[in-house]
Amino acid sequence: MNQKKLLNKIWQVILPIILGLAILVWTYKDFDFKRVWSVIEEGINYWWIVFSLVFGVFGHLFRGWRWNISLAPLNEYPKLSNSVYAIFVSYAANLVIPRIGEVSRCGILAKYDNISFSKSLGTVITERIIDSVCVIIITCTTLLIQSGIFVRFINETGTNTAFFVHLFTSTNFYITIACIIALLILAYLLFRRFSIFTRVKGIFNDIWQGCLSIKYIEKKYIFILYTIGIWLCYFLQFYVTFYSFDFTSDLGLMPGLVMFVVGSIAVIVPTPNGAGPWHFAIITMMMMYGISKDNAGIFALIVHGIQTFLLILLGIYGLVALPLSNKRLNKKTHN
Repeated sequence: MNQKKLLNKIWQVILPIILGLAILVWTYKDFDFKRVWSVIEEGINYWWIVFSLVFGVFGHLFRGWRWNISLAPLNEYPKLSNSVYAIFVSYAANLVIPRIGEVSRCGILAKYDNISFSKSLGTVITERIIDSVCVIIITCTTLLIQSGIFVRFINETGTNTAFFVHLFTSTNFYITIACIIALLILAYLLFRRFSIFTRVKGIFNDIWQGCLSIKYIEKKYIFILYTIGIWLCYFLQFYVTFYSFDFTSDLGLMPGLVMFVVGSIAVIVPTPNGAGPWHFAIITMMMMYGISKDNAGIFALIVHGIQTFLLILLGIYGLVALPLSNKRLNKKTHN
């Protein structure tokens, strides 16, 4: 690996960490961290924490099981446990380099089950589109029910909605989009003249097949149930932690849903597991529901820390289990 590529790899790791740390430092300036330790020692009901982590594990299991259904129309049938372990590893990998997990899990199935990397990547792209649609549906539903609190959030965080309104109604915006599309078409026409085009076209064709696999899924109802299960588990993993602390146990379901939505949007910012943006969003929303800034900060630190620790544990488990389980399978096959 040459020096330039090495530096790029280093920056891919360091920049998200720096960004996350900068937001955390800004969010927790003047915060009394001694209170965190006192709450950890005396102020947490750990049974509720453990219960919340059960939902976290099941969210990953549902995602792995759903992935196998997506791959079936492509005549790709990985071992179910390998799909789940690949999910475990992918979320742990995202802690190091945000968004790298989507690629790593496809690589795992390619290694252990000889699954086409490009086809499985196509199914992952479709997954992300479905996840985005789910977030939009949950967000719009919550906005309708709790519109007042979102207006307050926008006002208190200084979000300038007029900028976005102007952007999407500006003629220059659409001219820029048209120019980009024209450049892409020109690049395509030029690129197809080279011999490498045939190979690249084949890869993109496999990815496209993976994206379209959802059209040919036989177990559509199970796929939908798994999708609902994934997002229900994600929500419950967060919401159940309210009962772990005296100062959040009375918040209720709707505040939990609002914070879940805002937190889900915040993790779009590419930092390890949303560290920084997630804390800022949760603290701000909790304060609007009457939780003190210190208590909200304690909640965000502890809950995010525990959920991140779970991802690390599952990732390590997946890395250990993958070679062991497949080694046993190979022994049985040879015997």
